[in-house]
Amino acid sequence: IFPIAQDRIGIALMLLVAFVVIPRTATPYFFSAIMTPFMIYALATIGLNILTGYAGQLSLGTAAFMAVGAFASYNFMARIDGMPVLLAFILGGICAALVGIVFGLPSLRIRGFYLAASTLATQFFVVWCLTKVPWFTNNSASGVITAQQIEILGYRFDTPQSKYLLVLVIVTVMALMAKNLVRSTTGRAWMAIRDMDVAAEVIGFRIVHTKLTAFAISSFYCGVAGALYAYCYLGTVEPEAYNLDVSFRILFMVLIGGVGSILGSFLGAGFIVLIPIALSYLVHYTGLSNSVTSNLELMVFGALIIFFLIVEPHGLARLWQIGKEKLRLWPFPH
Repeated sequence: IFPIAQDRIGIALMLLVAFVVIPRTATPYFFSAIMTPFMIYALATIGLNILTGYAGQLSLGTAAFMAVGAFASYNFMARIDGMPVLLAFILGGICAALVGIVFGLPSLRIRGFYLAASTLATQFFVVWCLTKVPWFTNNSASGVITAQQIEILGYRFDTPQSKYLLVLVIVTVMALMAKNLVRSTTGRAWMAIRDMDVAAEVIGFRIVHTKLTAFAISSFYCGVAGALYAYCYLGTVEPEAYNLDVSFRILFMVLIGGVGSILGSFLGAGFIVLIPIALSYLVHYTGLSNSVTSNLELMVFGALIIFFLIVEPHGLARLWQIGKEKLRLWPFPH
């Protein structure tokens, strides 16, 4: 997966820090407010990057597929006695994949802005169904239901540290799978469709199979991320947690991190998660009013997107790659 020794050493060091150093030194706030949402958003961003970055199919319905995964996982655990939580997460991802295939059918005929509009319709339709059909929320009057306790092999994940480690293991495994997948025949087919679908069809790629596979796998990743978002971060399962703002936020992570890059998914997620925290500290130390924070956050997001689209369209992942190349040649300039 990582042919360059420098990359293998870097990944090993990052995993060492994530699995050993952070659990021993971080505070509960750091786990629950920063690391856990960062890892979950990174997983959802990988899912969207598979569809948009590698297959070239623009989607604005990421939060809808996350909601399907969360509510499906909840209902599997609520209605089937003894359902293992990890199996519920997988089945929730499969349900999200099936929904993704259904709403991915328009991609066979339309593309670009029109495809984005159809996926935007997916966002509104899924949230409407989860809000108006009581069966999905187990007939809850408020529509907000408490997620079940996470228990695996008799061990309860009820602390911020344990939930972080669970999310970290799942995200690490799925990120490595995605990295291997985009290097396989399937990933090369996605990139061929993205670059020029007519030419790809001429040389033998199956357009229908390739596009629907991208929608299915992307939605599966988003569904698992949605289940983790509900069980390990929010603690509740509610439709309003998966609104359009979440879809745009994950799209911003793809644009800023780097389109068509697994590493860029992590960089973009970390950047977007840390910006509000940094701005809150800035507002606190400068004495500005709290009402400025939310508006300042939106302004910074917009400015960053414009900046990266103009200056570096490939995002933070490309800047990281340029830095690695310079370090590899250092101290020799040529």
